[in-house]
Amino acid sequence: MTGVLSSQQIRTMIAAGQLTGTSQITPEQVQPASLDLRLGSVAYRVRASFLTGAGRTVAERLKEFEMHRIDLRDGAVLEKGCVYVIPLMESLALPKSVQAVANAKSSTGRLDLLTRMITDGGVEFDRVAAGYAGPLYAEVCPRSFSVLVRPGMRLNQIRLRNGQAVLTDDILHALHATTPLVDGPAVINDGLGFSVDLRPIGSTLVGYRAKPHTGVIDLDLIGHYDPTKFWEHVHAEDGHIILDPGAFYILVSRETVHIPPDYAAEMAPYVAMVGEFRVHYAGFFDPGFGHDAAGGLGSRGVLEVRCHEAPFVLEHGQIVGRLIYEKMETVPDQLYGVGIASNYQGQGLKLSKHFRA
Repeated sequence: MTGVLSSQQIRTMIAAGQLTGTSQITPEQVQPASLDLRLGSVAYRVRASFLTGAGRTVAERLKEFEMHRIDLRDGAVLEKGCVYVIPLMESLALPKSVQAVANAKSSTGRLDLLTRMITDGGVEFDRVAAGYAGPLYAEVCPRSFSVLVRPGMRLNQIRLRNGQAVLTDDILHALHATTPLVDGPAVINDGLGFSVDLRPIGSTLVGYRAKPHTGVIDLDLIGHYDPTKFWEHVHAEDGHIILDPGAFYILVSRETVHIPPDYAAEMAPYVAMVGEFRVHYAGFFDPGFGHDAAGGLGSRGVLEVRCHEAPFVLEHGQIVGRLIYEKMETVPDQLYGVGIASNYQGQGLKLSKHFRA
């Protein structure tokens, strides 16, 4: 069999010692199609982001690039614009047929907190070769806000897959015909395209832009911060906005997205030719996202947008990204939003969980 491994399969791997932690992996870390990863007790401030390279270890590369190290046990601030490497509590001993991919969690991406996984011998961020055995590390670079972190915090997650299970465009068309994946016509081309909503009904508020000079965000504090101290409102009177170079925006998809229980999806940035911006960061969509017991649709995709070299006019309905769907090897015994306190089920335009509504 091939496909993305489900929550019950992840628990089996934990029991078999293929997924281990310096402290025991908790039930709360297991998601429908992924495992949350926890920060360890030390952060290494490094001169620059790096990939390990074939035949080398992260520990070896840290000797080259480390500037100083920070004890996280009593909490410590990771400063905006700096790069840190943090050993994670989890390590892997993957079967030869199982590979892994990592991504930032939703709340991490919505804070513009660039978080990528690196491994010994790694030649790509967030990708783990089949059969890998060894430690895991998070590279963390706060882009908009300085953040207070502690050991055990979960900034990123790992998804495990047996073989390749990406759906072709033909299969996506057939799936959408029987189980609608979006509320409207599906734009399918190397995945399911989604567009930006800049004409919301009854409002001109289309998003938020991160303020350049703010206080520190304690990642343990939920529903705590006044959003006006960290974000500016973005309004569109005529269905378009101009993105400023270097600025970070929270926008929302025009479509509601549906991930059926036997599928998972990953958000991929759209091709670079569409404009001077990137839509990505938190990219996993779990089985059950936008799905309810009656089979209905209902959750928008929040878009984390960073503009690059030139100001860019973003238009209502413009395709800005795509979802890559994959088959689950087995249907998870828990779905997104069903009994697991998922923060973003049924969402519209929404900041991270750290801000007051």
